[in-house]
Amino acid sequence: MFFRRMSSLRTAVVAVSLTMAVVALGGCDSGSSDEGSAKGAGKPSAGPSVIAPGKPGEAAETLSAADAAKKNGSDDAPNSADFTYVQMMITHHEQALEMTALAPTRAASSQVKGLASRIAAGQAPEINAMKGWLKTNGGSDQPQDQGHDHAAMPGMATQAQMKELRAAKGKEFDELFLKLMITHHDGAVAMATDLLAQGNNIQIEEMANDVIAQQTSEINRMRELI
Repeated sequence: MFFRRMSSLRTAVVAVSLTMAVVALGGCDSGSSDEGSAKGAGKPSAGPSVIAPGKPGEAAETLSAADAAKKNGSDDAPNSADFTYVQMMITHHEQALEMTALAPTRAASSQVKGLASRIAAGQAPEINAMKGWLKTNGGSDQPQDQGHDHAAMPGMATQAQMKELRAAKGKEFDELFLKLMITHHDGAVAMATDLLAQGNNIQIEEMANDVIAQQTSEINRMRELI
């Protein structure tokens, strides 16, 4: 019984102490809030600080949450290099599809036919994705200031080369197809590399990285077939 009374007494003391502490803290908070309201009237809260990673070679920045949101929003805005890259790459991919469409009836090698099929299967969806991106961002899907045979685009086959490829059959087709497609892929990789240095939109940078990875792999495969 004694121990029960002592335990009840200790519980009561603790409860009273906690109540007094809460009251004291409430009074401090109220005073601080009133004081803060008086000093900072009309001024928005800065919010927590955010560490914003810098670009390659640059140090990270400590920004307010609001400034970080603004920075992230503006940093991803497409620039002229993004639009030009997408417009040119659509045309670039479309020529690759023209070339691969010839393989089923003209190629002699089953490996060349298989490679052409994989290239077409990869690039057709990319064309649709790039056209969708342009539509979303208000851009035209036609490249600007390009010559009639698209000579300004790296790796593009000329009209004469395309005519020669259409006329070729068998091993002659295989050799010419591989030669032209390696050059075509090299051009696409160069364009994607330039975009990574000049562009500003994360989605297009991801597309460019995919082009570099995929087409570099295909270049290596085609060189093995020559």
